[in-house]
Amino acid sequence: MSFLTAMSTGLLHRGWWLMGLGLISVIGGTQWLTSGAGAVEVADLFQEKGIAAPSLEKKGEGADTRQDKAEEPAKPLVIPFELLRSRHMAVQVKVNGKGPYRLVFDTGAPMNLVSNKLAREAGLLKKNERPLLPLFGMGGPKTIETLEIGTAKLHHVPAVVMDHPTVGAMARVLGPIEGIIGFPFFARYKTTIDYQKRELTLVPNGYEPKDVMQGMMERLMNPPKGKPEPRILAPAALWGFEVAKGTDDNQEGVTVVRVLPGSPAAEGGLRAGDRLLTLDDRWTDSVDDVYAAAEVIPPGRAVKLLIRRDEQQLRLTVTPRLGN
Repeated sequence: MSFLTAMSTGLLHRGWWLMGLGLISVIGGTQWLTSGAGAVEVADLFQEKGIAAPSLEKKGEGADTRQDKAEEPAKPLVIPFELLRSRHMAVQVKVNGKGPYRLVFDTGAPMNLVSNKLAREAGLLKKNERPLLPLFGMGGPKTIETLEIGTAKLHHVPAVVMDHPTVGAMARVLGPIEGIIGFPFFARYKTTIDYQKRELTLVPNGYEPKDVMQGMMERLMNPPKGKPEPRILAPAALWGFEVAKGTDDNQEGVTVVRVLPGSPAAEGGLRAGDRLLTLDDRWTDSVDDVYAAAEVIPPGRAVKLLIRRDEQQLRLTVTPRLGN
C-alpha cells in the first residue's frame, strides 16, 4: 500500500497512522517515486522515526558489522513479489520458521503487522493469550525472533499483532493475506521496485531505525509545549534551470527551456534545448519527476545529470547552491 504524506519544498508534514479503510499513511517519512521502464525508486525514508533496528544477515552467513560494510560495498538483495489486482505488492515471508505467509509490502506502513492467525502459528501469541483490546483483535507489540524474506534473514524484529480491517477486506477478495511488511524492514535499504520483472532490489543503507512504538508512547506521555515549528529536513537548493514537456510529447525526458546565466546548471554545462533524461540517476520523464528528484538534493552535493544533445547522450555534473 503506497500512501504518502503531503510534501512541500523542503518541509515535511507529519502524519499519523489511521486505521480506517485504506488509510495507512506515512509517519514522518518521504517516499519518492520516479517513472520510466516500469521501475520505482524509494529513498530518503523516515530518517527521524522507526522501529527497533533488527540485526540483518544473509542466509548461511554471519551478521555484517558496520566495519565490514565500510570495507566492502553492500550487496543487493533481490526479492520477488506478487502484484495483486489491487496494485499492492505481496511478498512471501517466514516468521520464526513458520510459513511462508503472504504479506503486503507497504512502503507507507510505519510498522510490521501480523494477523492473529499468523501470530499463533508462529508462537508470537501463547495458546491461551487473549487480545489486549477486543477491537480488531489487538494483540499488542511483539518481537519476531526470525523474519525471512527471500534471501534476507532478520532477527528480533518488532511487529504488532492485529487483524487490520483493510487487510481482512483485501484477503476476502484476493486470497489469504496475513499482514503487512513495513518500516522495520525496508527502512534499512535503498529500494528499487521493478514492476516488469516483479522484483524488489534492496541495498543496505546503514540506517538503524529507532523504536516507533516507544517514540509514540513518549510523545503521548510528554506532548510538546506550545505550537511546534515546522521541521526543515533540507534547505531548498538553487539549480538555475527550467524544464517543460508538452502534452503530446511521449519521448523520454523533459526539455530544458531556460538556463540562468551564472547558475549552477550553467556552470555544469547545461544548455537550453538539452533533453534531461535523469537527475541523480532518477528518471525525469515529467516536470513533476524533475521536482521530486531535485528537491531532495542538499546544497553543495555534486549530482550527475544525463542529457541528450544533438542525438548524443552526455553526463554533466551540477552542484546546486544554497537558495535565498
